[in-house]
Amino acid sequence: MLFEDLNLNKPLLNALDDMGYVNPTPIQIEAFAPILSGADIVGIAQTGTGKTFAFLMPLLRLWKYTTELSPRIVILVPTRELVVQIVSEIEKLAKYMPIRVYGVYGGANINTQKSIISQGLDIIVGTPGRLMDLSMNRALKLKKVKHFVLDEVDEMLELGFSVQLHNILNMLPDRRQNLFFSATLSPEVEKILNTFFQGAKKIEIAKTGTPLEQINQSLFHVPNFYTKLNLLSLLLERSKKMTRVLVFVRSKRLANLIYDAMHETFGEAIGIIHSNKSQNQRLKAVEKFRINKLRVLISTDVIARGVDITEVSHVINFDLPDIPEIYMHRIGRTGRADKNGIAISFVSEYEVEYLMAIESLMQRPIPISGLPEELILAEKLLEEEKPVFLGDKQYRKEHTLKGTQGAFQEKSAKNSKINLGGPGKRKPRKTKTVNRGNKKRMAKRKRKK
Repeated sequence: MLFEDLNLNKPLLNALDDMGYVNPTPIQIEAFAPILSGADIVGIAQTGTGKTFAFLMPLLRLWKYTTELSPRIVILVPTRELVVQIVSEIEKLAKYMPIRVYGVYGGANINTQKSIISQGLDIIVGTPGRLMDLSMNRALKLKKVKHFVLDEVDEMLELGFSVQLHNILNMLPDRRQNLFFSATLSPEVEKILNTFFQGAKKIEIAKTGTPLEQINQSLFHVPNFYTKLNLLSLLLERSKKMTRVLVFVRSKRLANLIYDAMHETFGEAIGIIHSNKSQNQRLKAVEKFRINKLRVLISTDVIARGVDITEVSHVINFDLPDIPEIYMHRIGRTGRADKNGIAISFVSEYEVEYLMAIESLMQRPIPISGLPEELILAEKLLEEEKPVFLGDKQYRKEHTLKGTQGAFQEKSAKNSKINLGGPGKRKPRKTKTVNRGNKKRMAKRKRKK
């Protein structure tokens, strides 16, 4: 099927032609007519299959010129990088249409955002926190919204945006079209769908957790962090095919450690993005990676949601995520736009449990590769990798005073007590009897005193 076979207008077809797109993806084909009809949609498809254009094309086809100031389309995403990415896609697709689009997110000047919103918008793309702030300040009015798009809701819930998400959904008008798109469908996401998206048409192109067939997956069993560093360097030195490599790591601290070590060898060919970097630094790093000025980009999971680059040659899982669906998002960065990709994972002993969960989700094992003979196995360990010495179950300290048994010496016989149980089991205590004569004499002595 060609894009010309869909019910698209001339401006959209011209824009697609400028971008060099000819054939729509399965999710774009399946979602187009239902969205155009006004139905609520839940679209589940792998990362890299064209979900963004799947909702943008029919929404832009439905768009009509208006002088209204309040936006009629709201697109909610989890990260600022994804805001920038989607705004860029809208601008490309609406190249020949006078559509007013703007992206809002935290960390940017809110007064500037208020000023631009006040001039009028057709589409607003934003993160939950900033969209909520603008709505509460009455700078953004949501009562005119006709189409609401919720993208990557699983990541929103993971980032703790549950309260803001519920509040925004409650602020929207009842009569609206709801569009939900994601690569995974977790139990937490199901709850959101059951509450706000009842009766929506479900379009599932690939079962949640099913890996893209064009991605070649493999793994190495690696003992520790510094051996993983040696392996990464060795793979980059040996393979000229690793032209655009995205390295995933679970924390900002580890990302910095990898970057500092790799920068000594590979210099300016290495880049890094995580939440401690400024917005400009992150956008510049992504752009350098996109235009091949960076060979390797080190990234944490949250930031990488906004990285939409079609020709990532390799994804390296420097460590495995504890949530299997995150692994699917990671490897989905390669093998995009019908191109083959390679995903390699470094798995230490304590990550085997995560590996089992990932393979269970995919319902297939990941092939194991043998470590290269020239790989140097590092003895140096991170603090968290060092074993905790508990001794040979010797929890009692050695005696410090000669001739004593320490604090745990046996009690003498006269100091030993026997637990007699509760009051009901104890024998009644014997009491001394005092005769009345003695009581009278004692009373007289007290009066005399």
